Amino acid sequence: MTAPLRLRLDTAALQDNWRALARISGPAACGAAVKANGYGLGATVVASHLAAAGCRDFFVATWAEAERLAGLGLPNLSVLHGVRDADMDLARSAMARPVLSTPAQVARWRDAGGGACDVMVDTGMNRLGVAPQDVHDGLLDGLRIETLMSHLACADEDHPMNARQRDRFASLAGATGARRMSLANSAGIALGSGYHFDLVRPGIALYGGVPRDELAGVIRQVAYPEAQILQRRTVRAGETVGYNATWTATRDTEVAILNLGYADGYRRAFSDRGSGEGGALPVIGRVSMDLVAIDVTARPALAEGDWVTLDYALPAAAMRSGVSQYELLTGLGTRFANQG
Repeated sequence: MTAPLRLRLDTAALQDNWRALARISGPAACGAAVKANGYGLGATVVASHLAAAGCRDFFVATWAEAERLAGLGLPNLSVLHGVRDADMDLARSAMARPVLSTPAQVARWRDAGGGACDVMVDTGMNRLGVAPQDVHDGLLDGLRIETLMSHLACADEDHPMNARQRDRFASLAGATGARRMSLANSAGIALGSGYHFDLVRPGIALYGGVPRDELAGVIRQVAYPEAQILQRRTVRAGETVGYNATWTATRDTEVAILNLGYADGYRRAFSDRGSGEGGALPVIGRVSMDLVAIDVTARPALAEGDWVTLDYALPAAAMRSGVSQYELLTGLGTRFANQG
């Protein structure tokens, strides 16, 4: 069965984005965050193309995500949420490394035999991670640590916390037997070489997001939502379209109804703000659960059954909607047929 929605992936742009970030990162290895189902674009497709481009380090959030990628034979796969008791059977299979982030996880892993692992250190975000002082006090002694990492809280801003976190993390060099150190996410890469350490972990920028202006013009759009026209109709001057009659035709207008809505991740925030085909087809009225209306007066040949590409370049779409680039991407629904 052919779906009336499709998500076209420019996999060449995906690979080029990774190569661009790798170049900016200099001698540091460039990995890839493929959590949240590859930021909503399909983790298997995304990871396969990034591996083909040369990526060797991949990061997911949970062991369920790791299990879905197990058949790809990725060189290095890490689970950012560590290891619970319930995860131990999968973790012991060596399909991926846990990123240990609490003393309890450290003890659990050590008691299980202490195989290769990664460790997250909290340098100020107060989210996941062991305390730097605990590292200095020997919490990690004896562990076989591949990568010691931390995470920047404000890398998308020029914030003094960036340098404080970098310096706290740098103070841990040599405090463990870790083979590598890793701090920078997508925005952190753009902060400069002092943040790169041995390994960078981009996420949103791989998929077309631009978290800092330094990456504008470097990162290409990857995801293109496309929807099929269910009906074309003429709306007469003075008539309204959609819920709550928020849009009124000032002239006779050709309107197409698309098989797309907020249940698919096309947010209500695009009501009267979104568009398709490079701005030629504005969204009119409220975005509803499964349907969107667009003004197709400028495209007289468009008919029922034709496809429309929504304007979804992440920086511009975020500015129009007021929704973050991350939410716009990861919120895309399961009813899209992936065209990667």
